[in-house]
Amino acid sequence: MANPRIPYRMSSSRPKLPPMDGKSILVHLVVNVEHWQFDHAMPRTIITPPHGRETVPDVPNFSWADYGMRSGMPRILDLFAKRGLPASTSFNAGVIDAYPEAAIAMRDAGWEFIGHGMHQKAMNHVEGGEGALIKACLDKIEGFTGKKVRGWLSPGLRETVDTPDILKAAGVDYVCDWVVDDLPSYMTTKAGPLVAMPYNVEVNDSIIYAIERHATGEMARRLEFTLRQFEAESTENPRVLAIGLHPHLISVPHRMHELVHMLDVLQASDKVLFTTGSAICDWFTANQTPGA
Repeated sequence: MANPRIPYRMSSSRPKLPPMDGKSILVHLVVNVEHWQFDHAMPRTIITPPHGRETVPDVPNFSWADYGMRSGMPRILDLFAKRGLPASTSFNAGVIDAYPEAAIAMRDAGWEFIGHGMHQKAMNHVEGGEGALIKACLDKIEGFTGKKVRGWLSPGLRETVDTPDILKAAGVDYVCDWVVDDLPSYMTTKAGPLVAMPYNVEVNDSIIYAIERHATGEMARRLEFTLRQFEAESTENPRVLAIGLHPHLISVPHRMHELVHMLDVLQASDKVLFTTGSAICDWFTANQTPGA
């Protein structure tokens, strides 16, 4: 197989799934909340270092992310609360210690916590091994929220060849790294089936603004085109529309209006249901068995 974890099939040949609560477009708002370590190289930059030489500490690029946690987070929390929208946070467990006020605010808002590593760095070649790191992250988040962590999104979506096996063995129900379809799929692991949850590398502020460096407005444009396409396709089978958000990108002052507009567009569609990763996972597994 081209894909060693998920057997290939065209989306048009998938078994039919019923609407969820009468809606055929399931919108999953995923706010990526990260801990960029001050004494490490930054995982992403907005300002190129002088002469191309990386520096530590990297004050301007650290501050870029730190601003999001201080000023961007309150804007997102307030907007979602005023509209009564459910959300998930793909959450570095280190945020509990680094940004406790933000962590408490998300917990109190009822957001779902998706494991996202300990800090914003790759999980390979970590001290103690990947399995120990994943367990430490899951335990730390569960201890903080009082709830089992059911989902996982690897930092940068980067896995090792063993990551799905480790996640399933640790009790995780779904993973967002495998962006292969607009509906969930079952993955093969040594510990049994794991759900591959749709995520998005196209309608994602990190891709659009930090990597591709488009002008403000591009994310809303893509969202509207995506919604129109899904509205047509969802007459045959539902669609999951995950939207990746970062506090230092989408909720800066000159882009906050764009997030507001995207929510306006989505809420105006009678096909849209805002929901969470766990709810989508339960809907999928209740209606389709592995091997179907």
